[in-house]
Amino acid sequence: MADTATTPKIQKTDAEWRELLTPEQFHVMREKGTERPFTGALVDNHDDGIYHCAACNAPLFTSDKKFESGSGWPSFWLPVSAEAIQAHEDNTLGMRRVEVTCTNCGAHLGHVFPDGPRPTGMRYCINSASLEFSKS
Repeated sequence: MADTATTPKIQKTDAEWRELLTPEQFHVMREKGTERPFTGALVDNHDDGIYHCAACNAPLFTSDKKFESGSGWPSFWLPVSAEAIQAHEDNTLGMRRVEVTCTNCGAHLGHVFPDGPRPTGMRYCINSASLEFSKS
């Protein structure tokens, strides 16, 4: 994962982000919210392609690294590159988790957990609202 001290490349005001994102996307990506499980548009997507950041269009995950975790959110076992995402300690809600953000714009994507499939053993649990999908 990318160095968490790196400053995001794209910086906008909340007003600028509100103009670009839907209310749900703004809540998830800029206010670190989450969508309800099993409600996201990409949970059951099985098409081949690339998942991009919905805020800045940076490539984040590929369909061949997506798996059915049963968690209710799109889950991946590896990002498109180590530089695509950043990891941050998240101690909100009385639990210790690792938040995942887009390196390019700092958007909140979801969390990563060490209970995924081989070969990485990681589960990147990502909000559909944070993603745009393009078919191959």
